[in-house]
Amino acid sequence: MATMVFLGFIVLSLYLALSSRKGGAPQSTHDFFVASRQFGAFLVFFLAAGEIYSVATMVGFAGGIYAKGPTYGIWFMGYILLAYPLGYFLAPKIWEAGKRFNAITMPDLFKGYYQSRGVELVVALSSILFLLPMAQLQFTGLIAAFNGLGWRLQPLNLVLIAAVMAFTYIAISGVRSSAYVAVLKDVLMVVAIVVTGLAVAGEVGVAKVFHVASEHVSNQMTAEQLRFSMSTILFQSLGFYMMPISVQFIYTAKSADTIRRTQVAMPLYMLMYPFLVLASYYALTRSEPLGSANEAFFVAAIHLLPSWLLGVVTAAAALSGLLVLTGMCLAIGSIVTRNLLPNLPENRQKAGSKGVIIVYLVVSILMTLTAPNLMLTLINTTYYGVTQFLPGILVILFSLRVRPGAVVMGILTGQIMAIILYVLKVDLGGINLGLPCLVANVVVMWALNQLRTPNTLGAATR
Repeated sequence: MATMVFLGFIVLSLYLALSSRKGGAPQSTHDFFVASRQFGAFLVFFLAAGEIYSVATMVGFAGGIYAKGPTYGIWFMGYILLAYPLGYFLAPKIWEAGKRFNAITMPDLFKGYYQSRGVELVVALSSILFLLPMAQLQFTGLIAAFNGLGWRLQPLNLVLIAAVMAFTYIAISGVRSSAYVAVLKDVLMVVAIVVTGLAVAGEVGVAKVFHVASEHVSNQMTAEQLRFSMSTILFQSLGFYMMPISVQFIYTAKSADTIRRTQVAMPLYMLMYPFLVLASYYALTRSEPLGSANEAFFVAAIHLLPSWLLGVVTAAAALSGLLVLTGMCLAIGSIVTRNLLPNLPENRQKAGSKGVIIVYLVVSILMTLTAPNLMLTLINTTYYGVTQFLPGILVILFSLRVRPGAVVMGILTGQIMAIILYVLKVDLGGINLGLPCLVANVVVMWALNQLRTPNTLGAATR
């Protein structure tokens, strides 16, 4: 029954994706990647939430709570909640700048403002580098979801199924199909988490679950752990809207006010987290140890829910992972065809991006299966890398006069310094290493910009 319900929702998602097509007319490049900037608050809300609350919410957050206790939740929920008010002010300005330069990708925005091929290339290449491993995170969650159905297939077969499904959504109508499917995914995800949490409360009891959890995980933080949590919350909230996929979703809105309305409503999603914590702690009340912390949420769903509801939970997890995977694919496909291949005609960019997406999925699968340690390292450095775009973005949003070369050197300084500190495991007394790297980025940019007064900033001064 669970498999039938799961497949039913997958078919429904494909129907929604097909429904997103605008008649039979050929889809333009701008429509394929950013929906011709036509989405209202409803679709932008679900599309943005689909990228934020992914399968990592049901797998990664639940596993972190199970293994590390409430201290993990403080970081996870803290940086998201702090990011929303920042996004209320920054995201509409990013939309306005994107419209001014007719941008589809984040590197388009840098190219349009700085009028520099060097800036465009650095942002494009580092975006791809730090986005590349994110597919593994989704594949890991999808494997956990499929296993929840009892599909004991080889990991290669499971990730191939996921890759084919993700590409199918993209091929139908690009970001439009992602937005339509996001509505279904978010409804299913909230239902799955709330129902599973309620099942735990009804079966075991809230008091008992938390009592058992207190015997297994600590809710105490040392001074160093507190510094790390607080500095990480600050750093990652600053980088939250620097993700190339987030910027591309911002471009889909029809106005800056549309973005503001979605930011006001975003925190409502956090109401599902108490139910997710309950579901995560349920695994601690059982005597059987988990094979992996990633299984924590699904243990509760498998043991407490009827078969048909398990199908709903699995569909929610699968669609959550697939939606983020399609967003990553669209971001990388457009960056390659527009920014790394600048001479590719616009009427060929959509077809070219599909080829790039296939290559990206194949490379991600191979690296997931053959070099998991490398992928894990890159995943952990994603925020270290993309947050270094922040100073350059702020220059654009506030129309400051900064030399392109200074911006490039600032970005590279921050990124290289972060990778070196991470690989060498340098201890900064608990401070998230990304923060001093971001400071170094700003200092280098400012110092180099003082060496010579810039003449003009191309489009920025016209």
